[in-house]
Amino acid sequence: MNFLIDNWTLVAIALLSGGMLLWPTLRRGPGGGLTPTAAVQLINREKGVVVDVSDPAEYAQAHVTGARNVPMEQFEKRLPEVVKNKALPVILVCPTGRRAQRALALAQKLGYEKAQVLAGGLRAWKDANLPVEKA
Repeated sequence: MNFLIDNWTLVAIALLSGGMLLWPTLRRGPGGGLTPTAAVQLINREKGVVVDVSDPAEYAQAHVTGARNVPMEQFEKRLPEVVKNKALPVILVCPTGRRAQRALALAQKLGYEKAQVLAGGLRAWKDANLPVEKA
């Protein structure tokens, strides 16, 4: 106990630095999603399918190369048509990741166990200098 009292500044620095390391994880919240690098690995290694849940106008402006557009309004109806194999990883994307987070619950309800959200959405994809295309 004397060590803690005598070295309170070291203990405070250790706690503060630990908190700073955990901050990005805590800020992202539960089910924070995939990093762009992890998404590319899923696409390349496990034939992951990228589904953009943006509305058609947003999708036309920019989207992940090879992404399929399934707007949120049609998501439950069209996802089984677009991704027939429910065993494949599904990567859900929108401009910020918020809409994709809502789509995740619907995808899991439809039986897509490997569905995940791209954390940070299309913005994170662009920040990682990964390819985008316009329709």
